[in-house]
Amino acid sequence: MIPQRIARLAGVLFLVTFVTSIPALLLYDPVLNDARYIIGRGADGRVSFGAVLELILIVANIATAVVLYPVLRRQSRTLSLGYVTARIMESAFIAVGIVSVLTIVTLRRAGTGSDATLLPIGRTLVALHDWTFVLGPGFVVGIGNGLILGFLLYRSGLVPRRLAMIGLVGGPLICLSGMAVVMHLIDAGGVAQGIATIPEFVWELSLGIYLMVRGFRPAPIIAADLGRLDGWEPSAPAASAVGTV
Repeated sequence: MIPQRIARLAGVLFLVTFVTSIPALLLYDPVLNDARYIIGRGADGRVSFGAVLELILIVANIATAVVLYPVLRRQSRTLSLGYVTARIMESAFIAVGIVSVLTIVTLRRAGTGSDATLLPIGRTLVALHDWTFVLGPGFVVGIGNGLILGFLLYRSGLVPRRLAMIGLVGGPLICLSGMAVVMHLIDAGGVAQGIATIPEFVWELSLGIYLMVRGFRPAPIIAADLGRLDGWEPSAPAASAVGTV
């Protein structure tokens, strides 16, 4: 697959992560915010559809890293593999969150057990989901999409460096806010964490749109892969900037 097709496919996949993750969180609202959902009348269809969206999200998450890997490895094999690993870890946390909400739906539909038994179980499963969100999208994303991907794209020049800088700023903010939540310094989903999330949100959305519309810039690592790109040949200094760490 030629680099520009890789870029546009990756851009589409990034946008898929947005159109699945945000609606899924909204669809989960009844099960996450109603402590009596597990013993009451639940919106099971709505919650299940949210779970389906998150399954698509997992596929899109991993696919972004796998699709970009053949190009990014020309800059750094180690970091590009680290990016794939970070996306897999993020998706693993999301999968655990899916299991937790679907377990609540299953227990509610089964109708077995007393209220005194089910209510604590429901609260436990919701708490589990909340922590998977903090540790996955609220921490690992900062390492993968923010720091690693931002660094690779900044050094390679595949996208404008000012754009990549947003990821290099947003990644640490996501990580720091996630650690602050773990240490109970700020509230999960609170104002502080919301503000810290903004740069990463802008980075991923802007990157998806840029790659889908413009593709990669004519960077040395593309020329190293193809020999030439639309008649453009890298200069010797530019070609030497390509890393193989």
